[in-house]
Amino acid sequence: MNKLLSFVLIFAFGFIINVKVINAQTIDPNFNPNLIITDAELMDYDSLNVTQIQAFLQKYNSYLANYKTLNAHGTLKTAAEIIFDAANNNYDCSGVTLSENPVEVEKEIKCRRITTVSPKFLLVLLQKEASLIEDQSPSQSRLDWATGYGCPDNWACNPYYQGFGKQVNSAALQFLAYVNEQERYTYKAGQTYTFSNPYGTISNQSMVVTPTNRATAALYNYTPHVFNGNYNVFKLYDKYFPSQEPRYPDGSLLQAEGQVGVWLIQDGFKRPFLSKSALISRYNLDKIIVVNEAELDSYEKGSPISLPNYSIVKSSTDQNIYLIVDDSKRKFDNEAAFKKFGFNPEEIISATAQDLSYYTNGLPLTASSTYPTGALLRDPQSGGVYFVQDGIKAPIIDKVLLEKKFAGQDIIKATSQELALYTKVSPLLFEDGELLKSDSASTVYLIANGTKRPFMSGNDFEKLGYKWSNVITVSPQLLYLYPLGNYVTYEINK
Repeated sequence: MNKLLSFVLIFAFGFIINVKVINAQTIDPNFNPNLIITDAELMDYDSLNVTQIQAFLQKYNSYLANYKTLNAHGTLKTAAEIIFDAANNNYDCSGVTLSENPVEVEKEIKCRRITTVSPKFLLVLLQKEASLIEDQSPSQSRLDWATGYGCPDNWACNPYYQGFGKQVNSAALQFLAYVNEQERYTYKAGQTYTFSNPYGTISNQSMVVTPTNRATAALYNYTPHVFNGNYNVFKLYDKYFPSQEPRYPDGSLLQAEGQVGVWLIQDGFKRPFLSKSALISRYNLDKIIVVNEAELDSYEKGSPISLPNYSIVKSSTDQNIYLIVDDSKRKFDNEAAFKKFGFNPEEIISATAQDLSYYTNGLPLTASSTYPTGALLRDPQSGGVYFVQDGIKAPIIDKVLLEKKFAGQDIIKATSQELALYTKVSPLLFEDGELLKSDSASTVYLIANGTKRPFMSGNDFEKLGYKWSNVITVSPQLLYLYPLGNYVTYEINK
């Protein structure tokens, strides 16, 4: 079926027109226009949380990573929050009496919360329709019509749907309707259609498609052609959320044989460290894994890590002073805020606008901020230790965290009154990339994306280049707090 087929259409007027119909797989053998996305993938509303959406936007240096605007309900939120809410926090207000201009809080109280579609799909849609994932300086028009909702081909856009928040939310609700109320729309699963591709730059030949599921039919209802629109959905999904699981998960430090550079695997990307000081401020050099160059080349390059963690930097352009905390830059509001933390002005280093562009804007530092780099506080009553930072306190339930994560760091004797000011959260855990085992079992786990992934065998552990000396023995209670993930094997998982 890789040959061109000719269909003869005989119209009532007596004209005979030969329409060439091409099989899409002659263009890309991996592309099946009948099944572009599964129903489960489209409807997986909890596929990403807000933090993961934000991390995704950051790794592509998206303008949306620092974008705030009104959501569909008139609340000022970040782009990540708007995308998450569109998938998880919509409202069915049928049969409910609302005020004339209801705010989001009123809907939360009176209406039924509903979920819609996958945040992953919404991210793909934003790139497909307006290039908003990878564009660092989009026009206001593209932000206002981010998903193309209310903008049919060759027609003016409906001003009611203008605005990033309305665009994302309306598209999410529309795809929910396409799936749940298929009978109301033109294209349906199981029926055959011939699509022209008038805007296709890859191919503008007509194509016969039989959507095999509701999700794929929904794509054609939203964009009624194969190339380039729905083909781009396929390509973007494969790029952003590949089905093949990489050999080295997030948190791994890789170095190509014979090369100096070290790379952090994060969100499926390889992020280069631009200086040794940036590397050692975040990681132990013993954790570097040497791999062949082809292995490293299999990862797409992400944004670099240019500045040491917890360094004080001054912008060479606007002279603002920032504290670097992981992948964010936290601006000091004023001189008083800077002096409050006792930083030495001689420690300030200069940073270019390019260096700072790799970091998202974190919470500003004011004179009332507390422990921006984190601190260990001991409870005078229980004797327990908390990690305290920015208004939260995370209990430390295993002393091995103090020995390995906070080696040499002082523990501050706090008062009950001081500790009461902080909100208690889940116990502190080790980050991605650590190797852990319980003191009651021999299985070694790699921490990746907040899960514990057991190694298939000791042979897999060694072939991947991990070192037994880096394995940390922890209590069963601490290890239990990590959800169980997939096995880690030397063979790439499909």
